[in-house]
Amino acid sequence: MEGQINTYTFNMEMSCEGCAKAAKRVLMTLGDAIKEVETSVENNTVTVQTTLPVDDVLHKLEETQKKIVLVTSQ
Repeated sequence: MEGQINTYTFNMEMSCEGCAKAAKRVLMTLGDAIKEVETSVENNTVTVQTTLPVDDVLHKLEETQKKIVLVTSQ
């Protein structure tokens, strides 16, 4: 049985597409729990749809060594 899908939006310092790809790359290591990842370098946002708790996603994004702040959780 699959858990509820949550949507989290984070502000993340991103200066280029490489930063956005790094965010996607680290999140994809979480496997099937990650349903979708959208990044915007222009807006410095990462939006994640997942069955995981927000803390798991935040800790994984911190592996990029960028400044990250949770903006919304639905």
